[in-house]
Amino acid sequence: MECIVWSLPILPGKLEAWKALAENAKGEDYDRSRKRMGVVREVVSLMQTPEGDFACIFQEGKDLAKAFQMAAESDDPYDVWFRDQIKEIHGLTLEMLQGPPPAVVAVDYRSDER
Repeated sequence: MECIVWSLPILPGKLEAWKALAENAKGEDYDRSRKRMGVVREVVSLMQTPEGDFACIFQEGKDLAKAFQMAAESDDPYDVWFRDQIKEIHGLTLEMLQGPPPAVVAVDYRSDER
């Protein structure tokens, strides 16, 4: 398994749309989407700073580069809708999804007490 933590700005005026999208992520369509992509865990948090609001994302999966590629290329109606939402809310483009994962892990500490 591999994991990354990354963040996306929430564009000005889009916080309520982001909250609605986060609520939608609790549904069956989202679950099926992540399973198709091979994402086994995803945690999304809201971080509010003087510089603006950000979505902080932890993802874990078998092949995250493949997951991003699938997110960019999927023609599943939910995935298409979700892509449109993240473009509107975060400014994340299709080209950005097609690139390598947006972060590199620098430290991955795991306690033996799991």
